[in-house]
Amino acid sequence: MTGRPLTFLVPEGIDDPSRVSGGNVYDRRVRDGLGSRGWRVTTVEARDAGRAAAVLREAPGGTTVLVDGLVALWAPEAIAEVAARARTVILAHMVAAAFPDATAPTVDAERRALTAADHVVVTSRWTVDELRRRGLAEPGRVTVASPGVDVPAAEPSSETREEPPRLDLLCVGVVAPHKGQDVLLAALDRLRGRGWTCRIVGSSRPFGAFASSVSRDAQRFSGRVLLTGVLDGPELAKEYRRSALLVAPSRVESSGMAIAEARGHGVPVLAAEVGGIPDTVAGGGAVLVPPDDPVALAAALDAWMMDPALRRRLRAEARAARAGLPTWAGTVAAVAGALEAS
Repeated sequence: MTGRPLTFLVPEGIDDPSRVSGGNVYDRRVRDGLGSRGWRVTTVEARDAGRAAAVLREAPGGTTVLVDGLVALWAPEAIAEVAARARTVILAHMVAAAFPDATAPTVDAERRALTAADHVVVTSRWTVDELRRRGLAEPGRVTVASPGVDVPAAEPSSETREEPPRLDLLCVGVVAPHKGQDVLLAALDRLRGRGWTCRIVGSSRPFGAFASSVSRDAQRFSGRVLLTGVLDGPELAKEYRRSALLVAPSRVESSGMAIAEARGHGVPVLAAEVGGIPDTVAGGGAVLVPPDDPVALAAALDAWMMDPALRRRLRAEARAARAGLPTWAGTVAAVAGALEAS
């Protein structure tokens, strides 16, 4: 087998259908794309800090190591050790210090890992600015590799229809505090008199207590709110096609892969104005509201529901924006450039 050797250290279960997340999808696309570009990728999954440190310390000198940012947090000392003998690049999907509940040990581990690495790959321009602001990495040591979007082939019936006939809302992402599904339910509680339905798509496993709370609250809506669990591939594409609006009420977000996917399907977006989301929706087809504000979110939803002209305009803008969406080929090329830089 020929090609430049690369060790790609990722969290356990990135290919597990029950653990679908934006980070896992991104890691898979990068892994597969680098292989097609001539890299000999050895992907190693780590379930804990011990495994992560062992893999890093076994990496031979003169090679290249790519480490998912979550795993890097587990073993900052090992990151420093491997960086002394092999080019070490961290793929930072998010800035852990930006989370309101980030602990001091986590923030310190992130600082040590990022400052020890040769280079950092991030998913948005906002993340570059956040790393610089926090003194974690200067822009010259950071590469932006925005998540790509698979734009589906247009379906004539959906393209000629002005908008879906129902006010079906969609929220996609792991059910977690930083994704803000509780904010969405609080907003919908103010709109019980409107004719909407809402599907919340995403894994409930990583943040079980929060997900259970969201599930209990959803039951108060008498079937109008459905938590579907994880959906992927054709099932998720079907949800985008049937939905009139994607709602992304995140408290923290580096870029928002679900937002980009919705735009690939020509679905307009109502999202929190936080993190990298404004860059992700550049080009139109979106409304932004303050984060963690159910009153503002409810007002924006109500305006959208009550104004057919607004719905048509946003949907037309979202469809037009598809031509400028990033591709996964571009994502992989950017990551490859970071790996190859001297």
